[in-house]
Formats: sequence, C-alpha cells, structure tokens
Amino acid sequence: MDDYFSYRQESLYAEQVPLDEIAQRFGTPCYVYSRAALESAYREFDQTLASHPHLVCYAVKANPNLAILNLFARLGAGFDIVSGGELQRVLAAGGAAEKIVFSGVGKRGDEMRLALQAGILCFNVESAAELERLNRVAGEMGKIAPVSLRVNPDVDAKTHPYISTGLKQSKFGVAYDEALNLYRRAADMPHLRVTGIDCHIGSQLTEVSPFIAAAEKVLVLVDRLAAEGIKLDHFDFGGGLGICYDNETPPAITAYARALLEVLQGRSARLIIEPGRALVGNAGVLLTRVEYLKHGEDRNFAIVDAAMNDLMRPALYDAFHAIRPAQRSATPTRVYEVVGPVCESGDFLGHARELGIAAGDVLAVMSAGAYGMSMSSNYNTRPRAAEVMVDGESVHLVRERETVMQLYADEKIIG
Repeated sequence: MDDYFSYRQESLYAEQVPLDEIAQRFGTPCYVYSRAALESAYREFDQTLASHPHLVCYAVKANPNLAILNLFARLGAGFDIVSGGELQRVLAAGGAAEKIVFSGVGKRGDEMRLALQAGILCFNVESAAELERLNRVAGEMGKIAPVSLRVNPDVDAKTHPYISTGLKQSKFGVAYDEALNLYRRAADMPHLRVTGIDCHIGSQLTEVSPFIAAAEKVLVLVDRLAAEGIKLDHFDFGGGLGICYDNETPPAITAYARALLEVLQGRSARLIIEPGRALVGNAGVLLTRVEYLKHGEDRNFAIVDAAMNDLMRPALYDAFHAIRPAQRSATPTRVYEVVGPVCESGDFLGHARELGIAAGDVLAVMSAGAYGMSMSSNYNTRPRAAEVMVDGESVHLVRERETVMQLYADEKIIG
C-alpha cells in the first residue's frame, strides 16, 4: 500500500497526486483509487498462476465501480457475480460473459434468464432447490445451463463470523456429504451440464492453511466424481485472501497462489479463483474532512463529514482502518474518537486514534477500496460519495457525488 499511498515531506499522496488537492477539487467524503495498485495486484495473481490454466474472476461485490470493472476486463479478468445487477454492470463495463461465474444462494428466475441469455461461463449452484429451478428455466429457454456445485467443506476460515462461509452451519453451499448425490442428480438433468466444482470458505483469511485444507477436501470429491464418469473442466477455489488493515500478516499473493498450484500438481483442469478484497482493498482510501473537534472530560471526538453510511465496516464488523492526516502538521496530538454525523452511537470510523489535527483538516481512511462504496447507503438522506481514480499524475472522476434531489426523485406524494 505504501507504494501507492505514501507521504512526501508532509503530504500524503495517491501515486503522484496529493490527497488534499483531490479533496479540494472533488469535495469530501470522496473515495480515491490507485490504478497502479489495482493493476499490480491483478498481475501478481495472474503471473504467479501462469504455469497452470487459470482464470482470475474478480469478486464484483467488493467494489462494482465501472472504471474498476473495465480496468480488470482489459487486463483479462473474469468476474464473480452474485446478482443480476452485477451481471449487467460487468457487461456494461466491457466484461466478457464467457468469463463470468454466478454465485449466491438466492438466484431468482429472472436473474437466471439474464445470465443464460448472456452466455455466462458457469452457475455456482448452492442448493438442490436452485438446481431444480435452473434446470426448469434453462429448459423453458431451450438452453443448457453450465453448472458447478458450491461445496461446503466444513473448514474453519478463522475469520470474523459474519464473513466465514465454509462451516456446516453456514447458509452457503451444499453439505460435503450430500454433494456426490447432488452431482449425480445434476448429471441426469436434461438442461444442465456439469462443468466444475466450487468452494469458498470466507473472507479476510490471514493464513494459507484453511485454503489448502478446503482444496484438498474438494479434490477428494473430484476423484470420486471422476470414478463415476463425471469429469470436471474447472476447479473454483473461491476467494477470501486477506489484506493488512492494522497488524495482520496475511500471506502474500504469490505465496497463496503457489500453494494452490502445489495442491493441483498433476491435474489439468482450469483453476478459477475469485479474489475481491485482495485486489481492491488496499488500492483505495476514503477522504473525509474534520468538521469539529469536541474535547470532553473522558473522551475527545473528531467529528468528520464521512459516516457509517459511507464506510460501514467499522460499525458492522468493528473493523479497523488506519486513519492518516492528508497533511501532517505540528499540531499537538490528542487521542480521538473519529466519528461521523449520523445519529447513531455506532457511527464511528476509528476508536482511540492519536492525531494532531484541527477543524478543516482532511483525513484519509486507509484500506477502504473493498466493501466501502459497495456497502454504502443513503441513511439520514446523505448522498453517496464521489469516486476518483488516480493514474500517475492524472485524476479522473469515475462517479459523481449524488445529490439530495436524486435521492427522492422517484418518490411520490399521495393526495
């Protein structure tokens, strides 16, 4: 991250551009992304896996901005989607339908039809009921739906319970012990074609071992399927590789990718992975301006113009994001609760941060490229932030700030 967001003298830069200049030009709150950081992370995955047939499918839910999707599409990425809306976003951004995998536990019939019409690579099916529906919808359209089953290997991802998806009590996937019979059923359905197997155990994983345990367990099932004549074209081992927000030590992208290749030695099926956070998390920051400093007997508050509606992760997960001044100064430091203006006690961006700041200063909330803008809302009738992409010395507005009028434009008053 420090290669793309770093201090020069006393100013914090995104690539070649000072962040306080971006805040002055585009206002705050504002998301800022580094094109170089995005490209570097993608290429690290792609190049490390170059010795094996593979497809890096970006998990769109992490950040669905069209500029980011288009950038990854031009680099050759595929996409992991979880809704019909994400499908339409990917196609609008120039993504190739034949590189899209469709995940998610609640696919509607109309979403299935959209995906079948587009000609996506695969549906990652997560229940017997979904398998039946997909077979019916494909039959009504006169099409054959390519499918894999998302198998739940009951592996502990050792992450926050809200983002752990591979345990047997999870809503995701089909139980490992039921997968073989469900594959048999899928192979017999006239409008389905079994093409692969899928596994995703959670997000923000900081160890390689859970990935490998899950992959090895899935490959045992692959061999049982092959013995019954069900040959698979691809193995999808999902995403979930973590990043450093504070003092975590997640595996390097290269270490993670090489570990997967080691597990796959002697197998020729294509490897699909679905990184999201690892591609965009440290490629973005959220800029916010200090509105007031409120000094109390027990706590000091830095009240900023960004809030939980702009960045939900701290309120939702008690997640840590580093907070840095865009311009360092000689102002004496104090310990602050960094909070927003939303009327909730849970509206905070950081607890007990030592900062030397004054009203009007710009702060950068670091590692905000993943699940920042994508989870934002209009709570308290707050327009969502602008989004900016930095490319060397150039700055591009990739999403304009919403207006209040846009928020109520579709509402009607009754007589």
